[in-house]
Amino acid sequence: MALGSIRQVWGRYRSIPIVYRIGAAFFLGSIVGLAVGEPVTVLEPLGDLFVRLLEMIVVPIIVFTLLMGIRELSPASLGKIGGQVVAIYAVTSMIAVTIGLVIANVIQPGEGLTLTDAEFEADEAPSFLEVFLGIVPENPIEAMATGDILATIFFVIVFGLALVLLREGTDEQSVAEGVETFFNMAEAGSKALFKVVWGIMEYGVIGIFALMAVAFAEAGVEVFSTFAMLALTLLIAVAIHVTVVYLGVMILVLTQQSPIAFLVGIKDALMTALSISSSSATLPVSMSNADDNLHVNEGIYSFSLPLGATINMDGTGMYLGIVAVFAANVVGASLTITEQVVVVAIAVLAGIGTAGVPSAGLILMTLVLTQVGLPVAVVGFIAGIDPLLDRLRTMTNVTGDLAVATLVAHWNGAVDFDRGVWASGDGTPAVAPSDD
Repeated sequence: MALGSIRQVWGRYRSIPIVYRIGAAFFLGSIVGLAVGEPVTVLEPLGDLFVRLLEMIVVPIIVFTLLMGIRELSPASLGKIGGQVVAIYAVTSMIAVTIGLVIANVIQPGEGLTLTDAEFEADEAPSFLEVFLGIVPENPIEAMATGDILATIFFVIVFGLALVLLREGTDEQSVAEGVETFFNMAEAGSKALFKVVWGIMEYGVIGIFALMAVAFAEAGVEVFSTFAMLALTLLIAVAIHVTVVYLGVMILVLTQQSPIAFLVGIKDALMTALSISSSSATLPVSMSNADDNLHVNEGIYSFSLPLGATINMDGTGMYLGIVAVFAANVVGASLTITEQVVVVAIAVLAGIGTAGVPSAGLILMTLVLTQVGLPVAVVGFIAGIDPLLDRLRTMTNVTGDLAVATLVAHWNGAVDFDRGVWASGDGTPAVAPSDD
């Protein structure tokens, strides 16, 4: 009877979405830390275990998910339109991370807060040339074993592209089958890692409770203002990126259309993204808006939107830049220009595969902080508010996906600006698409 009751309680607990359980752990841990004070630091090992679990999956996540992402980038799909889509996603991602870093350097979130369990010993910063050469590993296995993230990413991308070219160019069936077997193994490995990530996040409810309890016991109520400043920094960065890059440059300047009409056309996708916090789950709504409201040709959006849901992480990318500055501030360090360039590179390259991973933001934070030598404990510290901020980041990503689809369609004469929101969204005359 007792066992049945336990299973019933466990089932009810599991029926609650993980984001709500993590949020509850965040707030309960904060309250316990403030109420109990110093004695609650005995829970610190529980929080440390969560951080170690995140560190454990860093390299496997890179290897398997990057290979899965590259598998889809076949030469057949990367023609003129594919090249335009991928290039724009790469450029906007770099811009997004840069905006995040610039705003964070101005606002300096985390300044004045010290995490005692996040020690940091500053080494002499490497030169840009050393960082550039270090991207190419002398020994890929050693790079993986030592957690050299940038070198690992470089090798996996090169190896994955070689596999794709071999698959497309070989006439030997055994070789083609071998490549597919390799990719199938990577797919199985990535799905297995999803299970591991799920388990880690289940334990994360306990780990985040412990981390927050210890943090608030040591730092007090001023931690609330720290989280508020972190959220404000992201909000400002998102507002700038969406307004300037998406609405200003891509829609108003390059397509010569109304940003208001564009927003009206994608409002369903934006609301869905804010509600469910998943670009992939929002994809059906995004496609519906692209077809019914924006009147983008299906041949464009059926390629660019799924690809964007996989590799476009503008919102997460700018957040990574902000978190890097935040982490440096809470340990009394500062990021050099070279280290900030490394943050940009990791955010763009790693986003190819890890966008499809559950809790991708936390995984990418771990990658970035590991590469620049900052304590991963910061990831656990802010994990509790990550589900709230993730909604804002997802909305940014979905906006970018649809803006890219619209722009590429315009360049290829595959969007009807005389219909739908373009014709009546803001009451201004629509501009006919170019015949080029």
